[in-house]
Amino acid sequence: MGQGLWRVARNQQLQQQGYSGPGYLTREHGRRAAASNVSNTSHRKQAQGGIDIYHLLKTRKSKEQEGFINLEMLPPELSFTILSYLNATDLCLASCVWQDLANDELLWQGLCKSTWGHCSIYNKNPPLGFSFRKLYMQLDEGSLTFNANPDEGVNYFMSKGILDDSPKEIAKFIFCTRTLNWKKLRIYLDERRDVLDDLVTLHNFRNQFLPNALREFFRHIHAPEERGEYLETLITKFSHRFCACNPDLMRELGLSPDAVYVLCYSLILLSIDLTSPHVKNKMSKREFIRNTRRAAQNISEDFVGHLYDNIYLIGHVAA
Repeated sequence: MGQGLWRVARNQQLQQQGYSGPGYLTREHGRRAAASNVSNTSHRKQAQGGIDIYHLLKTRKSKEQEGFINLEMLPPELSFTILSYLNATDLCLASCVWQDLANDELLWQGLCKSTWGHCSIYNKNPPLGFSFRKLYMQLDEGSLTFNANPDEGVNYFMSKGILDDSPKEIAKFIFCTRTLNWKKLRIYLDERRDVLDDLVTLHNFRNQFLPNALREFFRHIHAPEERGEYLETLITKFSHRFCACNPDLMRELGLSPDAVYVLCYSLILLSIDLTSPHVKNKMSKREFIRNTRRAAQNISEDFVGHLYDNIYLIGHVAA
C-alpha cells in the first residue's frame, strides 16, 4: 500500500516536471536523433577535409577545454574578424595571449581609421619603423591634448607628422573625427576662420530640407550658446553653402543666400520658442508664417508652413 502511494506521487511529480512517460521518451528520442545528425554532419565535413567550426566550438575532450575556443585553432580570416570587434584596450589585452594575431597591423589600422577618419599620414609612404599601433597611441594622446588646449593638440599632430600644416587638412581631420571636445572645437574654429571656411565646404546639403541640413551643420560645427558675431558668421557661411549645393531648388523657390539667412534665423528662434520650458505662450504656425514673410516676402506660405511643421515634430535645429 505504501509503495503504491509512493509510485502515484512520484508519477504526478514527473508529470508536473514534464517527464511523463510517452512525451518524455519522444522528446528524449528527438534530442538523441538531433545530436546524432549533428555528429554525422560533423564527421562528414571532416571527412571532406573542411574545418567544422561547430565541432571546434562545441566539442571538448575534457572539462578543462570548456569555454571560448583558442583563436589560433580557427582560420586566420575568422580570427581577425573576431578581434576586429575589440577596442584598443581589449586588443592590447588580447595581444598578451595571441601576440601574432592581436598585434596585426590591419587590426590597428582599422581602429585608427574608424576613430580618426582622415589623417595626412594615411596618404603618405610610411616611414621606417611605422606602426599603426603606435599611431593609435599618438592619435589618442593628441586628441586628449586638443581637448585640453586645441592649439597644442594641433601642434602635437603636426610635430608627429600626422597632420600637414594646412587649413584644408586640419578641416578634414576635424570633419572625420568624433573624439574632439565640442566646446574646445568651437573656440578653435572661432579663432581659425580659415579652417572654418574649409570645414564648411566639406558639407554636402544637396536635396536636403533646410531644417535637416541646418541640424547636420550644427552637429559638426556647434552653435554658440549666445547670439553674436560668431553665430551670424556661421549662418552666413551655411546659407551660401546651402545655396551652392542646391542651385536648382534656389531658382525654383526664388531664394537667395540672404533669404536663406533670414529663414535660418527664424528657425533658430522658433526652435527656442517651442522647446524652451520658460516660454508658456508658444508661437503658432500662423504667427511664424506671418513674421517670416515680413522679413522675406518672396517665400511661399506653404514652404514656410513646412518649416514650422518640421521644427514642431522633430525639434531644435541647433540642439
